[in-house]
Amino acid sequence: MKKITIGEASRESGVKVPTIRYYESIGLLPEPNRSEGNQRSYEPADLRRLTFIRHARELGFEVEAIRTLLTLQDDPNQSCASADAIAKARLIEVEHRIRSLMALKAELELMVEGCGHGRVDQCRVIEVLADHGQCSHAHH
Repeated sequence: MKKITIGEASRESGVKVPTIRYYESIGLLPEPNRSEGNQRSYEPADLRRLTFIRHARELGFEVEAIRTLLTLQDDPNQSCASADAIAKARLIEVEHRIRSLMALKAELELMVEGCGHGRVDQCRVIEVLADHGQCSHAHH
């Protein structure tokens, strides 16, 4: 079985070398075997785990949620209720963020629409930014 260096693991998984070391230090990735020259030596399973972690991070999962998901993945015969609960919690967070972004979008549209392209002393954008009370979503 071919041993994989940290550089190769980084290229193949899309995870930067310092991040791989960080994942090892916090226990998301097991400490790899070392070569006689004390270089890290990874297995294909380590690459799959790194790819899993990278994808979960891209989806916004926190480290502790990923740790739980990895624990679940390591014991595939158990119920997936915990994994479902973690995904549902992330979905709720995303939906909340979408609502916040939509409110921000609406506020910015009002600011831009209110702009008369005059002078700064009459600029609606500057006015609203200077006084948050003028925001229609100030209290949300």
